[in-house]
Amino acid sequence: MREGESGKKSDTKYLQHFAFQEGQFRPISLGVYSMNVLIVEDDRPLADFLNTSFRSEGYDAEVLDNGDMAVKRIAEVTFDLILLDLNLPGCDGTEVLRAVRRRNQSAAILVVTGRTNLQDRVRCLDLGADDCLVKPFALSELVARSRALMRRSEAGREATLTCGDLELNRFDRTVRRAGFLIDLTSKEFALAEFLMQHQGQPVSRTELMDRVWKLPPSSATNVVDVYINYLRRKIDHGFSVQLIHTVRGAGYHIAEESPRRVSTTRQLAPAAA
Repeated sequence: MREGESGKKSDTKYLQHFAFQEGQFRPISLGVYSMNVLIVEDDRPLADFLNTSFRSEGYDAEVLDNGDMAVKRIAEVTFDLILLDLNLPGCDGTEVLRAVRRRNQSAAILVVTGRTNLQDRVRCLDLGADDCLVKPFALSELVARSRALMRRSEAGREATLTCGDLELNRFDRTVRRAGFLIDLTSKEFALAEFLMQHQGQPVSRTELMDRVWKLPPSSATNVVDVYINYLRRKIDHGFSVQLIHTVRGAGYHIAEESPRRVSTTRQLAPAAA
């Protein structure tokens, strides 16, 4: 811990005043996977409490207590909500904030800090934070602010994702290409949805394992490659324009890289009206 952050030492003390009640967090589903939350906080009891609170209500959450580690993790995984302390070992929270926005992440960022100086909070907002909360805080306020940010993120989601003539409907869980219905398993749908959310951007195997399969990066498995091949056979086979691409050294992405019209020789029956 660094000196100069008021409230830092009291964090563990006011945890006992948090009366966490079931249902305070309302889980918001992002398609077939839940919202992904990163808690960057070096007060471990507080971080663990928040982690447990989010996870108990169905969110995917993880904790990091070092700014340098947070910057590295943000480069690997896309988060929906980031709870960010400012005084951290390694680089401080403002550098983490810059790293998120440099990557053009749409993550909602809630700065949770013991700094009471108004200028510090204004600076964070100017750097791209969505909200600031000063410690010590009531859990009910953190819940309300987090929920508001996640609702805002949910409201911005499109019901239908498109890439060329490929269309994925997130609500009725259907996929069509050139009007033809494509039958996908639940995991194939999750993979296609995640790729289309990041259309044109390389997505690493590590990120896919983490977000779609919930597997640690160290897992010795080729499941991502296997399912990419499944998708290619179902989505690209028979079309002159290939949408799923391998990016050497980076992973995969989905994009329409040719303006030509797709082949009409696909041997599939049109979806029923």
